[in-house]
Amino acid sequence: QLTLVESGGGLGQPGGSLRLSCVVSENILNFEAITWFRQAPGKEREGVSCFHWTEGKTYTYYAESVKGRFTISRDPARNTVYLQMNSLKPEDTAVYYCAADRSLDGGWFWVDEYDTWGQGVRVTVSS
Repeated sequence: QLTLVESGGGLGQPGGSLRLSCVVSENILNFEAITWFRQAPGKEREGVSCFHWTEGKTYTYYAESVKGRFTISRDPARNTVYLQMNSLKPEDTAVYYCAADRSLDGGWFWVDEYDTWGQGVRVTVSS
């Protein structure tokens, strides 16, 4: 059974950094996209960043709100995708989820595009 397990959340200071990890239970190269989403209290789940690879090329996508601050990367040897979050802001507070898609047919930020999700990890940015 495919599982995704997030870790690395916790309390971050405004302006500080956290790194999230998403460990996948099978070879991540079997998936065209692994994406980080987040959901803040009372808000809809939103796409944060996507690592997309297809036909030998890789692409990374970011929500406008995190561009220049967050970086997504992968380590196929560890079946892990990371989200490095720098210059944290209080509005980054949310539960962060990773999701996997074997074939990215629609928008990378579409929640319905993904059928396998991790359990989520909480990130709180506060002084």
